[in-house]
Amino acid sequence: MRAWFRKTYKLLPDEGLMMRVGWHDDEKAFDELYRRHARRLQGFFFRMLGGDGTRAADFMQETFLRVWDARGRYEAGRGFSPWMFTLAYNLCRNEYRRLDTMSVGAEWDEDCGAGYETREELRMDTEDFDRALRAELQRLPFGRRVLFALRYEEELTVPQVAAVLGVPEGTVKSRLHYLLQHLRQKLKAYERL
Repeated sequence: MRAWFRKTYKLLPDEGLMMRVGWHDDEKAFDELYRRHARRLQGFFFRMLGGDGTRAADFMQETFLRVWDARGRYEAGRGFSPWMFTLAYNLCRNEYRRLDTMSVGAEWDEDCGAGYETREELRMDTEDFDRALRAELQRLPFGRRVLFALRYEEELTVPQVAAVLGVPEGTVKSRLHYLLQHLRQKLKAYERL
């Protein structure tokens, strides 16, 4: 009997699970949401909080506590993932405010990725590019970094990102455009010749 319930929960979409959590305080549905999203959410916090795995785990747990606490306020028809990332984004934003800073990573070497002069040195493999991109993302202000993470790492749609950030879709598109231009300029050394 227990295996049947587990199988049933695995077949439900996130929104259906969250409705069960909200309406019935269904802990098994909540456990399934946790199983589906905990790792992804912890990765988001890992990137947003400067690569600190312990803090990322703590923030992931705090987000799920807030999901449980807000279960009665979850609105039918609202996507679970954007709603969860709204909670996560607000936790990050509050942490940055608490630290009285909006950019993490100032300690990173400003010369990372610079100084390549020959064509042979420009042939970077994927790992080098990824490392340079991560370093550049760490230099960005929090708002730009979270925008990049939500859109390109968490793969939320533009409307979902707009909902998480509480801004119009046009604003998200504009900010993404300028962010990508900035990253292209900073990572120009990695363009193919």
